[in-house]
Amino acid sequence: MSAFFADLPEEWPLLIGAALVLVLVAESVYLLFFNATQYRSNVNRRLEIQKTANSREDALMQLKKERGLDDESQFGLKRRILPLITQSGIKMGVQRVFLMWALVPLLLPLVAFILDRTAIYELACAVFAGALLPMFVLKYLRAKRVKKFAEQFPDAIDVVVRSLRAGHPLAIAITLVAREMPDPVGTEFGMVGDELSFGLDLETAMRNMYARVGQEDLPLFVTSVSIQAATGGNLAIILEGLSKVIRDRFKMRRKIKALSSEAKFSAYVLISLPFFIFFTVNVSSPDFFEAAKGRPETTLVVIGCFIWMAIGVAVMRKLVNMKI
Repeated sequence: MSAFFADLPEEWPLLIGAALVLVLVAESVYLLFFNATQYRSNVNRRLEIQKTANSREDALMQLKKERGLDDESQFGLKRRILPLITQSGIKMGVQRVFLMWALVPLLLPLVAFILDRTAIYELACAVFAGALLPMFVLKYLRAKRVKKFAEQFPDAIDVVVRSLRAGHPLAIAITLVAREMPDPVGTEFGMVGDELSFGLDLETAMRNMYARVGQEDLPLFVTSVSIQAATGGNLAIILEGLSKVIRDRFKMRRKIKALSSEAKFSAYVLISLPFFIFFTVNVSSPDFFEAAKGRPETTLVVIGCFIWMAIGVAVMRKLVNMKI
């Protein structure tokens, strides 16, 4: 690794900085000339598909195929990972996801082998990281999508409440959310509306949406709608109170996040500091760790350090993550 950095030109930090500046400039130009009418025509993924699909049923089937909902051959590991793929919102399909999952553990060791052909431990770490990296990416995408859904969800409930008070049935109110709201709320409510149109009952369609999204406030909405459909009552008043409760919960989560941000930042610094020091010393003085390389006690010390760091990360995560 040190030999790789030694072969680079002296101005390589400036080249990286210039590349980043070019990327930012290109993004600024794109945002400056972005057509707002094009955004309105593609409010969400469902409406975009419906422009080219032959019917609503074809659009729904394409959405399900992208999310892996049409695959009934769920077994073993696939049964555990498929909900994660569905809730992450990626559109490439399950087969391509598993293909990339198989290729990443092969590509990372190849990169490590090219950089240093004698680094056996680096090859082993690359295989291990390649097997876990897609899982972390899927969990990150799912968390990002769930967070965005949680931000949009109270507004979607308000749209439903206004539509119900205007005299529309619930199915029309759900369709209105699908037409006016962006992703992920727009597409998810649109799939509910399509399933209702094709004869699925309301409770099942709502539970299917919860399985596709996995957001923790959705069961409150599903339960409210299911109870009202079975016993009757003013659904608009129920959903208005639910919208207020969800907003209050969201505000409380953000307040807790703000209060715990200092502790999280300290945790990130403590976790990244050993790697930063190792990288800095290895680049500035490549021969500094030569005496410790290849010795069995070095391997034991490194493994012990990683174990203690993992325990520390678990403890700090438990202290700063509070659920409401």
